[in-house]
Amino acid sequence: MGRGRVELKRIENKINRQVTFAKRRNGLLKKAYELSVLCDAEVALIIFSSRGKLYEFCSSPSMIKTLERYQQCSFSALDACRPPCDSPNNYQEYLKLKGRVEALQKIQRNLLGEDLAPLNTKELEQLEHQLEISLKQIRSTKTQFMLHQLADLQLKEQNLLETNKALKQKLEEGQERIPFAQPWDDGSGHTIPYIHLATHSEASFYQPTGITNNPTVQLGYSHAGGGDEGSQPQSMNCFMPGWFL
Repeated sequence: MGRGRVELKRIENKINRQVTFAKRRNGLLKKAYELSVLCDAEVALIIFSSRGKLYEFCSSPSMIKTLERYQQCSFSALDACRPPCDSPNNYQEYLKLKGRVEALQKIQRNLLGEDLAPLNTKELEQLEHQLEISLKQIRSTKTQFMLHQLADLQLKEQNLLETNKALKQKLEEGQERIPFAQPWDDGSGHTIPYIHLATHSEASFYQPTGITNNPTVQLGYSHAGGGDEGSQPQSMNCFMPGWFL
């Protein structure tokens, strides 16, 4: 039983897509090699995967020479198809701009670490030097940005400190304006004045007048309608210790 016809559309399954790409890529490279050997043709094949990885095959010793030959043939075909009304100066300017764009694209690929195989040692050293200069410029710009950001943060900190100092001063002024003693309203329309109570340090022993030198107190009373005037009044002695507050 033969295989069914494969529908040409993007494979949604990532694993199946990668497996199919690997198989067909190898088959395409094999066919390009067979074509160059059997037919003595100059074949150049370039494949970029979905991740940007490069796969290439060239029957000639140098891929660059093959591409230059392709460009020459393409420009010749373009020159043949060029309308006669175009001036030669415009066409030459177009060729220069196109070559410059291709050179810039090549440099960009080299800076990204791609297509480095055709480069020699001197070109690789120049590329490395250029990358080091770019890296120094990036670090310098990053340092300047961090310094500006630090200066802004310090300025914000200073403003916050000044604001905090002003608020603290206003709070102290408000506390000084509050009166020390204010009458208290008991709810019935009568005000009760504030009475300062002595603190623990201000408290002292309380001793009634006349009992300072006598540690005890003698209390006495007379019976109503008592006896003779000269008689001694009946008395009751009570001894009490000194009073303390």
